[in-house]
Amino acid sequence: ANYVGRNGIMSGVGGGRFDPNGFSSRAMVAQVIYNMEGSPATAGVSGFTDVLAGQWYTDAVTWNVSAKIVSGYGNGSFGPEDVITREQIAAILYRYAAYKGYDVSGRADLSGYTDRAQVSGYAAEAMAWANAAGLMTGTSASTLTPGGPATRAQAAALLMRLCEQLTK
Repeated sequence: ANYVGRNGIMSGVGGGRFDPNGFSSRAMVAQVIYNMEGSPATAGVSGFTDVLAGQWYTDAVTWNVSAKIVSGYGNGSFGPEDVITREQIAAILYRYAAYKGYDVSGRADLSGYTDRAQVSGYAAEAMAWANAAGLMTGTSASTLTPGGPATRAQAAALLMRLCEQLTK
């Protein structure tokens, strides 16, 4: 939390609190990536029926869509307030790292995780990359919990590790 706060990547939830055990939403992660890019000007719209103009996350989602970093559910919605899952955040960080020109070719063998079959097809490469890059480890020695929620502390740790990797 200190790293992401000090570097302007994530802020607290108000009242001087970071809420490390609170869950991260899909919009929060899009906002963090947008912050990391210096909040560039956006043009157009996100294309999602549930990302309305004038919301705190509208520009962030719109920019992330244009950069091909985030995607929706396939039914025209993004789910900005939905809790982000571990595999969703891995996929977003994978796309962001590729966008930044980082080598995303590494893949870990996830066969040691008993729940590896629960990783969605769209997130399989991202989860293997995140594990190989040391960004995302299991929730235990034998589980990844790909569909489990990502807390704000977990998101902060992933972002810190990614930033450290990108600056090497």
